[in-house]
Order: sequence, then structure tokens, then C-alpha cells
Amino acid sequence: MRSLRHKKRTLFLLFAEAALLFGGMVTAAFLRLGPDEFQLYVVERHGFYKAGLVTFVCLTAFYLYDLYDFVVIGDRRELILRLIQALGIAWVALAVVFYLVPDLMVGRGVQLIALPLALALMVGWRVSIHYVLGHPSMGERVLIVGAGAQALEVAREVLARRDAGYRIIGFVDNKPELVGKSLINPRVIGTTEQLAALVQSEKIDRIVVAMGERRGRFPTEQLLELSLSGDVAIEEAQAFYERLTGRVHLDMVRPSWLIFSSRGRQARVSAFLRALLHRGVALIGAILSLPIAVVTAIAIKLDSPGPIFYRQERVGKNGRIFTLIKFRSMRVDAERDGPVWAKEKDDRTTRVGRIIRKTRIDEIPQFWNILKGDMNFVGPRPERPHFVKQLAEEIPFYEQRHLVAPGLTGWAQIKYPYGSSIEDARQKLQYDLYYIKNQSLAFDALIIFETVKIILFGRGAR
Repeated sequence: MRSLRHKKRTLFLLFAEAALLFGGMVTAAFLRLGPDEFQLYVVERHGFYKAGLVTFVCLTAFYLYDLYDFVVIGDRRELILRLIQALGIAWVALAVVFYLVPDLMVGRGVQLIALPLALALMVGWRVSIHYVLGHPSMGERVLIVGAGAQALEVAREVLARRDAGYRIIGFVDNKPELVGKSLINPRVIGTTEQLAALVQSEKIDRIVVAMGERRGRFPTEQLLELSLSGDVAIEEAQAFYERLTGRVHLDMVRPSWLIFSSRGRQARVSAFLRALLHRGVALIGAILSLPIAVVTAIAIKLDSPGPIFYRQERVGKNGRIFTLIKFRSMRVDAERDGPVWAKEKDDRTTRVGRIIRKTRIDEIPQFWNILKGDMNFVGPRPERPHFVKQLAEEIPFYEQRHLVAPGLTGWAQIKYPYGSSIEDARQKLQYDLYYIKNQSLAFDALIIFETVKIILFGRGAR
């Protein structure tokens, strides 16, 4: 889940852009109509309500194009491209609305002024806010305790997300010979004995503790004094990394991580409510998708010989084996030489198979798996026993993903692109573990909404 800092920034962007878009529409109407006719437009033709409708549609398009994701807005070229695409989609949607409900139309002349005005305002605003948020003098000043692999990994993630609001001032370590050395860009600015003085002189807001080996010269007393003073926030590298990236770093995980994240009775109540949500969404999905399922079944039968459905053993909660059902998208002899990882552009797929895999229609039969209780709507994607055995030997903590029921979609599926290798499985596991640790009704709802967005725009992995 996003940190409070990210939520505040998102709300700030949302309200600021709502004001800009609404103001742009009102300004366009004033420029097109003049003072007298503008007053009639506002009073008799409900001009403010129309401007509000345009604003709402544009903000929805911005959300669908991930323009409130701080990773996306960190790339200026990608930002401008998505802004243009989002405004284009918004205006197409508005054209459809105006055609269906003519009384809502804002007027062609107003639209001709409003569209380029809105584009200029939004590009100018976003480029400006991108510059301000990414400026070295802005954001929370962070000091990293440690100079090893964990410390460097945390620093890299912060540097890759300059708009997230953190600035690495430097590192401190218990090895004097490292002082002054540049590790990646920020350098080691002192030793752990100088921690309190550096916090004061560098005006540090947050200390991130990233020392892999904590025995011996760990600065316990200095950190305790700083913590009790209340002048600076102190956080472990693992917790900071999780908030920043939305995933668990396997090299930072300790065996006790899940024990202390459990919420006991509250977690059981939440799990029951979430199960009701998942079954309800699956039932609605099964009913709404029935016509598509019938057409798909006919198309598969006409396209290639073989059964309509593809059944395959998968590993579920607590290692229980169940049979997963999908629409068949590959030739019947696709695995004649043994199990093989599916690829994004797999030459074993049929003509219909390529379409239904791209649009995720092949997943529709899994609503039945969810209704049976084999799966949840949201959770780690279930893997085949053959690959689970292989991955568990290669990747630490891989078996922990079976602590919860698998899902039709999941946090890893919306955050990580399609992959078919051990390294891809490792990366996805980090997102799966983050989900297991932070699962909640709100988190599930967010993943469901994001999945719908990915399906509509044909992006993401499965």
C-alpha cells in the first residue's frame, strides 16, 4: 500500500488538476462567448455543471493512464505522452456522452479552445511539478546507516523515484576508512559515532538503518537517544524499502517477518470478509461474462481440434493441489516434450488463443475455481507443481507464497511485466510476499480496480 506521503501528494495533484481543468473550461467558455453570453451560458445552460463533467472525465482518464503513479511521473517524456493520450481518450469519451445526451454538450467552439488550453495547462503544470518534486532541495532528508548491499539497494530505489519526496544526504558506517568515499552518488559522510552531530548539522529528517550485520559496533545508544528525542524518524531498511517500492526485498527478509505482521483474530475476520468479496466478484464476473464465454467456446472449437477447456494441476493454499480450468489457447500437443513455461509471444498458441490470451478471456473459467474455494479473486498466481519444486530450490521463501489462497489476479501481476524465468519468478515473489504481509479488503479492492484498468488498456502481465 502507498505511504501517507504518497497519498497526500496524490490528493494534492488531484485537487490541483481538478481546479486547473475546471478553470480551463470556464476560461474557454468566457473567451468563446464573451461576458454577456457567458453569463447566460453559466446560468441557463448549466455551464459550471458541464465544466465539472469534463473535469471528472479527464481526471478518470489520467487515473487510467497511471498519471498518479509516482514511478510514471518520474519520466518526463513518458509523462507528456500519457497526458496527450489521456486527454485524447477523455475527449473521445466526452464526444460519445454529448452524442447520447445532447443537453450536456459544451459547444464546439468552446471545445476547440478548451482542448489545446487544457493540454497546455496540464503539460505546463506537470512539467513544473515534476521539476519541483525532483529538485535536490525538496523532500525529506534521509541519512542511511550502513554502506553495504542493503544500503546501496535502498539508495538506488530512492534515486529512481525522485518525485517520491526523499533525498539521500549520505551514508554513515562504522568503518572510518569509508568516510568521503562515493558509493553510487551520495557518499559516506561520517562514522556511526558522529550520528547525532550529523543529524543536527545536515538537518536530517529520517534515518534508515541498513546494516546487515548488527553485532559488534551497531550504534544502539546513538539511535536510541535520537529516537527518544523525537527530532528524527528512524526506520529499518526493510520497512522503508517496502513502503517505497511496494515489494519485499528477499535479501532483507528475516524468518520472523510474517510472524510479527500477523493480526490474529482481526486477520481472521478480515479473511472472512475478503472471501465474501472474492466470491461475490467472481459470481458477478461469471454472470456478466457468460455471453463472451459461449462465443469463445464456439471459436475455439472451430479454430483447432481438441477440447474447449484446458485443465492443469496447480498448487494452492498450504500446498494443496487443485485443478485449474482455462479456455484452451494452445495446440493440444503444446507440451509433448514435458512442462514448459508459457511465454508472452508463445508460438504454441492457436489463432483464437492469441486473442483470448491478450484480452484475458482465457481466464474466465477460473471464476468456477473461485466459487469452489480453490482460489480467491486476488492472491499470488498459482503455479504448477513441477515449477514450484524447481523454484523452491532456487529462490528463498518461495514456499511462503502458499500461506494464502492463490488468485486470478494479484499484486505481482499488476506491478511486474510478463516473465518466464527464475529471475522473473524471484521478482514476482517479492510483490507476492508484500501482498501476503499487507493483505486487506482495501488492498484487494485496489488490485481489482487496477486489474480492470490493465485489461481495458491491454497492459501488464498475468
